[in-house]
Amino acid sequence: MSLALMKEKNLVLPTYLISIIKKYHFTLDETLLFLYFWNNQEEALDVKKIEKVLRLTEEEILSSFNNLMSKKILNLKATKNDLGKTIDQIDLNPVFEQIDMEFQENNKNIEETEIYSTFEHEFARTISPMEYEIIHAWLEKGFSEELILGALKEAIYNGVTNLRYIDKILYEWQKKGYKTMKEVHEFKNNSKNTNVPDLTDWDWLEEHDE
Repeated sequence: MSLALMKEKNLVLPTYLISIIKKYHFTLDETLLFLYFWNNQEEALDVKKIEKVLRLTEEEILSSFNNLMSKKILNLKATKNDLGKTIDQIDLNPVFEQIDMEFQENNKNIEETEIYSTFEHEFARTISPMEYEIIHAWLEKGFSEELILGALKEAIYNGVTNLRYIDKILYEWQKKGYKTMKEVHEFKNNSKNTNVPDLTDWDWLEEHDE
């Protein structure tokens, strides 16, 4: 191996990009071109320079570049250089947005997994598929994890392991406009001072649905 080849810069692949590459079904050429831009932060699409580094043909480079743009991984942004000349600059912001979306989705999945595990721990049993769907529906309807776990805690405190009971607590809190457990606790403290019945003292299990 020649000394010149040994001194060539390596293309590095961060592990968090693997999910993006798999999700959008990158071809080998697309992956190489993307990594080239990721590592070199090139301002313009210099096909001749890329040919020397990646050993791809001009046709392969342009085809891969167009595919990456269609997959919303990168873009071309018209800018002016120091000499006032307009150039097409490589814009990696689209892939940054994709990475952020992946990160948020992964965090959401982790949080959901944790909340289901908490219910199973408190109920001392595996939750049923129906119970799973009910908890998922609460999250989809905008109930925060904090409120859901707060309602679960209230139910356990009252000796109830029933999602119908927790559901009524949540919707009663929603009607009152509570967004956090701090607001719930403030209401409870005010209730004690003004002799207003606590929401969780109501026997909702004996109520009939309207």
